[in-house]
Amino acid sequence: MPPRRRQQFTQEHIDQQLQQIHLLDPSSSSENLEQLGPIIKQIHANRQQEAYLRTVQGLIDSKDAEIEKICSENYQDFISSVSTLFMVKSYTDKMKESIASLDESVARIGGGLVEKKRALLQTKKTAANLDEAIDTLQACLRVLDVVDRVGEMVKAGRYWSALRSLEDIQNMPSTSLSQTAFFQHLLSSLPSLRSQIKDAVTASMKHWLLDIRNISTEVGRLAVESMDSRTRRWRSKREKDPLLRMSRVGSAVELITYEKTEFNVLNNDKLQVDFKPLFECIHIYTSLDSLTDLQKSYQADRKAQSDLILPTPLPLASLPALTQEISGFFILESHVLETTGTFRSQRDVEELWDALVARLSSAIEDALHNEKDPEVFLRVKESLLSFIMTLESYSFPTAALHKFILVLFEKYALLLESQFSQRFEMIVRQDDHNTPMQAETTTDISSVLDTVWLNENERREISGIGVPQTFPWSQSFFLCCQDIRTFIQKFYAFVEGVSQHRDIDEILSKSLDSLLIRNISESIGQRLVSSSTLTQIAQIITNLEHFQAACSELQRSLTNLRSTQRGGIIRLSAASSFQKTLGRSLGRIAGLISSKLDQFFELSEYDWTPYTRETSPSMYLYELVNWLTTVVDSLPIKESYKDEAYKGALTYIADCLMNFLSGRDIPMMNENAVSNIVIDVDFLEEELKRIGRPHLASVFTELRTTASIPLNNTVQEYLIPANRQSSYATVKPKRLQALLDKLARYGSQQRDAASRDQAEKRRKEADAVGRVFPGENR
Repeated sequence: MPPRRRQQFTQEHIDQQLQQIHLLDPSSSSENLEQLGPIIKQIHANRQQEAYLRTVQGLIDSKDAEIEKICSENYQDFISSVSTLFMVKSYTDKMKESIASLDESVARIGGGLVEKKRALLQTKKTAANLDEAIDTLQACLRVLDVVDRVGEMVKAGRYWSALRSLEDIQNMPSTSLSQTAFFQHLLSSLPSLRSQIKDAVTASMKHWLLDIRNISTEVGRLAVESMDSRTRRWRSKREKDPLLRMSRVGSAVELITYEKTEFNVLNNDKLQVDFKPLFECIHIYTSLDSLTDLQKSYQADRKAQSDLILPTPLPLASLPALTQEISGFFILESHVLETTGTFRSQRDVEELWDALVARLSSAIEDALHNEKDPEVFLRVKESLLSFIMTLESYSFPTAALHKFILVLFEKYALLLESQFSQRFEMIVRQDDHNTPMQAETTTDISSVLDTVWLNENERREISGIGVPQTFPWSQSFFLCCQDIRTFIQKFYAFVEGVSQHRDIDEILSKSLDSLLIRNISESIGQRLVSSSTLTQIAQIITNLEHFQAACSELQRSLTNLRSTQRGGIIRLSAASSFQKTLGRSLGRIAGLISSKLDQFFELSEYDWTPYTRETSPSMYLYELVNWLTTVVDSLPIKESYKDEAYKGALTYIADCLMNFLSGRDIPMMNENAVSNIVIDVDFLEEELKRIGRPHLASVFTELRTTASIPLNNTVQEYLIPANRQSSYATVKPKRLQALLDKLARYGSQQRDAASRDQAEKRRKEADAVGRVFPGENR
């Protein structure tokens, strides 16, 4: 690249430049010296200082020459002008001095003013800065005041106002304060302040939770009392209207007819529950986007409180208070669920409910494990039922509690049955069955008739008899009926108000059957063994008859009662047991009579080989018949039972006489002895006709027919099958054979030929009877 050629300044160029700075411009009244800067800078940049100075000097010289030329032509004028100029100059110099002096004076004075103005400006600037600082400080004070009032609001419980104040601080419009470190520090402290508000409102809610825990029992007590009042009103209305008897409190019919009273268990004259702390806490946590944390904390706290309600082990005496506390707990939960939107879910509350119900059931079951008193079970049921009805009105599910009550009911029924079984056995054991029950007044008769179960005919018959009156039954029948009514009353007392179960009637039927059969019928049967008099047994028979009738009446009355309550049919099978025991009683009478008859037979003193036949009966039979008729006819039992007693006694007599003829105790006899037996039978049959019971003579048919065969020598006729089936059907071949053997044995010991021949004949007849159909009717 060739070197740049330096610029050369000519006269015209210099004049032009000087003209630009007004040095040569006579029309210019001011000097434009600022333009020298670029020119000088350009000269220095081109390194032409010397050349430029030479050119300027040449210009000066040229100008001086022009001046001299002008002055030489006008010298005198110039000299004059110069003199004038010098004079002017002197004046000018003086003026300059004056001006300089004045300027110095002015400068001196102006300098002070400038300093003062500068100081004034600085002061104004400082004042402006102070004003700005004051404004900033006042803004800081206002912010600090807000922050201070936030603390006071928190202390005063105005959490939402405190939180709004913090929001106002954060959302302040941009100002000079916004750029300060103080404000930035304040903004950085807002989360901490929010946390303080959050902690304070949480502490307030925790304290509220403690308060509502302490008043839960009172809330539950008021709710239970309100439900009890409602139950009493409904019971009164139900008693007046038979159509409502099947409806319980809480049923659809009751809800329709329920006259709701304005009573709020959470806000009344006795109690006011303030939910503001919880609502504030929910509001604050929602604003802080922390509601989930509060929900978890609240659920955990309520679960912990629910866990503390039930002590271990559970004292049953405190169960009513505990159920009231649980009721209050869940009534509060129900209100929170209804008033807090989505804060509480149904699932959270049901989780607490199910857990507490399970623990309550388990605790009660453990507490009742060794309990033997059914009244304790009944009191537990009453407490649970009030608890269930109260919480059902708040729509809590109670199916598990109803199921648990039915479990308790089964145990209660067993204990009740065990308790009454002992009472029934004691009643039967303590009754001597010697004296019928008596009533001295009409009131006593009415009381007894209202207690026992009788058929209508007997009831009318007894009601028509005046006082004093002796009832047919003894004290045990009345006491048993009384206790059966008490048992039924206590049985249904447990299930009253409980959701009916299809097995309740079946359980009652089984329990009643068990009590009637095992503890009354069988106990009476055991008492028969120790009863040694016919009077006692006769009274037992009368009692059994009334027990048997009472079973039917009881079954009918219970079925009618349950039909009005849509219950099932009560079926009792105990009547058959009383019938069996009645049969045993009749057998016991027959046994006692038979034992007495044995004493008579011991006095009979029959001669089994008499030489002649008697024409009159044995003497012992007179006493026997007299005793038998006196005793049997005096028994306070039905004629049919007397008939059976006679029949039993006569059967026993017939068997004894038959045993004489065919038994092994008598080795031999003759026809005269057999004839004497027949005479006795004739006497007995006549006596039966005399007392009006000729139909009982049939018990002697076998005896009479068996004895008539050897007496009438009709053995050969008996051996004919057709005759044997028609005329001798009651005769047993073995007994006839034994009788013939006894007759043959007697004849064989006689010395006369006729007797021996007769004996041989009897022996052959005995063999023939034994060979015909061996084993037939033996």
